[in-house]
Amino acid sequence: MKLSQFKFKLPDDRIAQYPAPYRDECRLMVLHTKSGVIEHREHFYDILDFFDEKDAFVFNDTKVFPARMEGNKEKTGAKIEVFLLRELNEDLRLWDVLVEPARKIRIGNKLYFGEDESMVAEVIDNTTSRGRTLRFLYDGPHEEFKEALYALGEAPLPKSIISRKATPEDLEDFQTVFATNEGAVTAPITGLHFSKQLMKRLEIKGVEMAYVTMHCGLGNFREIDVEDLSKHKMESEEMHVGARACNIINKAKDSGHHVCAVGTTVQRTLETAIGADGHLQEFDGWTNKFIYPPYDFGLADCMVANFYMPYSTLLMLTCAFGGYDLVMKAYKEALRDSRYRFGTYGDAMLIMKD
Repeated sequence: MKLSQFKFKLPDDRIAQYPAPYRDECRLMVLHTKSGVIEHREHFYDILDFFDEKDAFVFNDTKVFPARMEGNKEKTGAKIEVFLLRELNEDLRLWDVLVEPARKIRIGNKLYFGEDESMVAEVIDNTTSRGRTLRFLYDGPHEEFKEALYALGEAPLPKSIISRKATPEDLEDFQTVFATNEGAVTAPITGLHFSKQLMKRLEIKGVEMAYVTMHCGLGNFREIDVEDLSKHKMESEEMHVGARACNIINKAKDSGHHVCAVGTTVQRTLETAIGADGHLQEFDGWTNKFIYPPYDFGLADCMVANFYMPYSTLLMLTCAFGGYDLVMKAYKEALRDSRYRFGTYGDAMLIMKD
């Protein structure tokens, strides 16, 4: 397929800048792929109506850290935005980061953070045109350093979607209620719709819950610059699948119950770790799997998604799962109904292959 096939006009006022007042009260559109029927539900918690005891939901339990920081360059005082990507070495306080504007930063420059400029970092390497390696000059235990570093950061909202400045409330809003394993620089956004109350109701209904980990990277929001999708390369993301998740998911599949993937990161995790026998296998490593139509999914038979942006890899995976024609038809219906909101804090879609 071609990049241009995922184009649609999305007015700015349809892109959600804030989450719904309550996580599980956004709108829900339900797609039935066999019949082609599209349902409109007023509340996300209506998702309970479509699942029964022994069905399995699969969640991404990655935890977002406050990755965006504002600093000042030594001598000139120029404002520099630093986006923390991953810690490279605990003992040396080395971090892989992106900097903007990158042209102003050279090896050897020092950056100062905080009102009192008490956090200092030195640029020790250039990794890409925008990337740098920083060494933070901090004496003290590692946990104390991480706490001080994160206190200076803010929620890493995707600027290409959410145009406002992050608020302290976003640190909580941009985190799933089941976030456990720290390492993501952006949230697995579909999981944001699940409240503690909804998770409890799923448990009471007898729905099984499995957790995998994919540390979501910025590649999910990077623009694709090729028309031929087969030439696009996804950035690698770290992922982990444990024995407990394998047991829950494989048991549900083998017994004919639903396996519901919550979000595109879960789908990519499952499709990376699936074995030749069609069962999920334990996995610790990295994946750059890029899924777009046509694609034959081997594990999940239903999926929860958001309403994604035009041209995005997230939309492409959703079309691969739900069928290109049906998903794009659903998007047209959502665009005609002004109540539907798109993007990171937007509404949700449930795709059922029944």
